[in-house]
Amino acid sequence: MITRSKLVEQLRDYQIRSQQKISALTVFSPKPNLTSRTDVAVAIFWALVFSMLVVSSYVALFFRHFRLSFVILCFGVFLPLRLRISRHALAKKSRERKLLLPLSM
Repeated sequence: MITRSKLVEQLRDYQIRSQQKISALTVFSPKPNLTSRTDVAVAIFWALVFSMLVVSSYVALFFRHFRLSFVILCFGVFLPLRLRISRHALAKKSRERKLLLPLSM
């Protein structure tokens, strides 16, 4: 049975998802939705760390430090993968939380 509270919750989730104005930063966010300025600041920080890793990898290649460049490049690949895993874990946790029944039932 659809209740008013469920409809309100679905509308709120839809509004949060539709407010994705900064979709490029969601790649670097550990949370599925950027809802506050803190989330945006964290995403910007991880984007800067990723760009610094890419630039330092290129600099290491320029100076012919191939092993160092490979290690830095691995960190650069690992960072977005780890953030994506974190986003999926938080999304799964919130989905499971929605499926739980209230204690009164």
